[in-house]
Amino acid sequence: MIKEYVQKRDGGYFVEGTRVSLDSLAYAFLRGESPEGIAESFPVLTLEQVFGALTYYLANRSAVDRYLDEGKREFEHLRAQARQSNPRLYAKLTAARHTGHRHSQ
Repeated sequence: MIKEYVQKRDGGYFVEGTRVSLDSLAYAFLRGESPEGIAESFPVLTLEQVFGALTYYLANRSAVDRYLDEGKREFEHLRAQARQSNPRLYAKLTAARHTGHRHSQ
């Protein structure tokens, strides 16, 4: 029996049998995290599942990268809409973010 590590559902890619998105693992991998480090960050996953999902990503990289790019574009579109529909809230959030950075440094 062939084992599947990634399934496409609800318009996204997920580690089979979990709610962990392939996006999360792919971005961690692209940031340079090791499979072992990724498995530590996602205790619900086994190291086998992480390797399986990363293998799926690498084998289908162009399709998954297109999906990731679409997600980024959608996020930026929604962010711009939110900024336009509630500029005062956005200004407050931006100010709070900058204040938080000064306190954490």
